[in-house]
Amino acid sequence: MELLIVIAIILTILAVALPKVNQAKMSANELSVTKQIGTIHTGQAQYNSQFGKFAIAMSELGPPPSGAASATAADLIPNDLASGKKNGFTFQMQGTPGGYTITANPDAYNGTGRRSFYSDQTLVIRNNWGPEPATASSPEIK
Repeated sequence: MELLIVIAIILTILAVALPKVNQAKMSANELSVTKQIGTIHTGQAQYNSQFGKFAIAMSELGPPPSGAASATAADLIPNDLASGKKNGFTFQMQGTPGGYTITANPDAYNGTGRRSFYSDQTLVIRNNWGPEPATASSPEIK
C-alpha cells in the first residue's frame, strides 16, 4: 500500500513537471534558431564581400560536397544549417532583387517550437506565434 502511495506521488510530480520541461526545450530551440539566423546573416555579409552579391540558396553558404571543389559553396556556415534542417526547424532562404529572405519554421508534430521566424538583409528578426509562418510584417523580436 505504501509503495502505491509513493508511486502515485512520483507520477503526480512528473505530470506537473513534464509540461515545464517541454516548454523549456521549445524556448531553447527557438533561441537557437535566432542565433542560427544570425549565423546566416554573417555568412551572407561575408559572401557579399567576397562575391559582390548575396547567396540565393543556403547551399551556396555551406561547405562544398565532400571530395569536390565548388565555386558556388563558400563554406561560411555549417553543413547541417546549409542543408536547411537544424534543431527541429526547417530553414529556407530565397534571393530577392536587393538581398535575401530567411524563414525558419518548426517541424510539424514534434514539438520543437511554438513560433516561426522571418528575417532579411535588414538583419531584423521577426516572429509569429501560431501556425502561420512569420513574414516581413510580423512583430520584431527585441
